Formats: sequence, structure tokens, C-alpha cells
Amino acid sequence: MSNSGDDYIISRQKKIEQKKRILTIVGLVSFVGSTVFGVITGVQQTHQQPPTKNVSLESSLQQQARGYELVLEREPNNQVALEKLAIARLHLKDTKGAIALMEKLVQLHPDRQDYKVVLEDVKKQQIKSDR
Repeated sequence: MSNSGDDYIISRQKKIEQKKRILTIVGLVSFVGSTVFGVITGVQQTHQQPPTKNVSLESSLQQQARGYELVLEREPNNQVALEKLAIARLHLKDTKGAIALMEKLVQLHPDRQDYKVVLEDVKKQQIKSDR
């Protein structure tokens, strides 16, 4: 009788292993399928985006600049707001506005050499563009 009991246990373990393999395969196929679907959807979305990226970038920069201006109304010497507004104005091609902000930063923080270097570079670029 122990022989038939051992046979039962062995056949039962084989069935359990077979079910495990089937579940593993189904899981892998599901994972790969969902990944492929996600990649295809992502690729399609990037190709279907309208070419108004420059317009939205410019409006985003203008909104950021307005936000920093509001901060500077409350805190006129806020170093971070002055830096970020100067960067935003440079991206918006407002070099005169950026120069004024950088001069204020140099005046408030004369020990910061990076401000002086950036101010000189921006002034040189403005001179080149004025020619």
C-alpha cells in the first residue's frame, strides 16, 4: 500500500509542477504583452503631439517669470527668485532684463564669482547681437 501512496504523491507533485509552469508562462506572456502595449502607446503619443512645443515652452517660461516677479514683489532681494527670473528672461531673449537682474545679484552677493562671470558673458552676447 505504501507503493500506491508514493505513486499518488509523485503524480500529484507532477500535476502541481505542471500547473506552476502553466501559471508562470501565462504570467510572463501577460507581462510581455502589457509592456509591448505600453511601449507602442507611448511611441504613438510622441508622434502625435502637435508641433506647438515652442509656443507652450515660451508660455511656460512667461508663467514662470511672472511667478518669480510676484516673489520679488514680496521679497525684492530673494536670491533664488532673482537667479531663476534672470534665467527665464535669457531664455525669453530679454537680455536687458536679465542683465539688470544679474547686476542686482552681483551687488547683493559680491563674493559670488559665478554671478560676475555670467554677467560678463551675457553682456558680451548682447554686444555681439547688437552689432
